[in-house]
Amino acid sequence: MSCIFCRIVDGDLPSRTVHETDQTLAFLDANPLAPGHTLVVPKEHYETVGDLPPEAAGPVFETVSAVTPRIERAVDADATTVAVNNGTAAGQEVPHTHVHVVPRFDGDDVGPIHRLFSARPSLSDAELDEIAAEIRG
Repeated sequence: MSCIFCRIVDGDLPSRTVHETDQTLAFLDANPLAPGHTLVVPKEHYETVGDLPPEAAGPVFETVSAVTPRIERAVDADATTVAVNNGTAAGQEVPHTHVHVVPRFDGDDVGPIHRLFSARPSLSDAELDEIAAEIRG
């Protein structure tokens, strides 16, 4: 199996595990963006969020909810950014759904997630209505 996260889940690769349930594993990121940067993964392999069935999504976000305050306390963070890079165009480097819990500190100058997008689209009300209708199906 070539998925690095599956190999971590299976115990074939070491990790600094901080939380584990029957369905999820949370471990420190090997290339952290900040002290305490943690990844939460489902133990089953799902490439993207769209592949993640509801019965797996719930436990993933339950684990995110459980570890976030513990991470903040451990590194004395002022806040956290919780993010998912979903697909290669979004920057997903490992094709196994994972949630980043990144501790944030006052004055870290990283800014909000909105800072990722320097050019925002200008959408009319009609375009927004059309997109909302498409999403609703």
